[in-house]
Amino acid sequence: MTDQRPAPAPAAGLRERKKQRTRDALLRAALLLFIAQGYEETTVDEITDAVDVSQRTFFRYFANKEEVAFAVQDLVESHFVAALRARPPAEGPFEAMRSAVLDAWDTVDEAISDLVPIDLYMRSYRLIESTPALLAVHLRRSTELEEQIARLIADREGLDVDADPRPRVAVAAFTGVMRVTGRLWGQGEDISVATIRRMTEVYLDQIGPALAADWRRPA
Repeated sequence: MTDQRPAPAPAAGLRERKKQRTRDALLRAALLLFIAQGYEETTVDEITDAVDVSQRTFFRYFANKEEVAFAVQDLVESHFVAALRARPPAEGPFEAMRSAVLDAWDTVDEAISDLVPIDLYMRSYRLIESTPALLAVHLRRSTELEEQIARLIADREGLDVDADPRPRVAVAAFTGVMRVTGRLWGQGEDISVATIRRMTEVYLDQIGPALAADWRRPA
């Protein structure tokens, strides 16, 4: 009689899960230390000591502190891009971006909950907004993300992004609002998801009026 018992899980799968747990632990420890004592004040040794691993282990997973500081932000940005890809083709470019970012904020907890608690992410996001060294990196990364979104929008509309300026212009307006709301949210006392989502919606809805020909009220 043929043995129908399932084969045991390969050792490689167990090793990969252990590696993922180590990476996640390093990430959480780093973010907690960055928030508690500052990004620039935190050393790699302190992060590895918190997880009881070696420096060599840290650098097996992360190239430097900057990479670990932005690891969750990478995931959140990918979550937004996926939401944008999923928007109905009938939506206009700006409507699609607006809906995607609001949907992404509504579901961000689900997207990152296996990695870090939402509160830890929101505090680390405010740390990025308030730390000059990290903010400079954030702005550079935002430029790269803008180009990715512009090409996605151009593909949705059947346009050549290098021949038609509209996708990049629309994305520049959208990401400009994202930077403003991120900065203002980071300066406030309430750093909840609900607050940044509400600010994002309000500011996005003001783009049309802000671009009106005449802001002056009649006498």
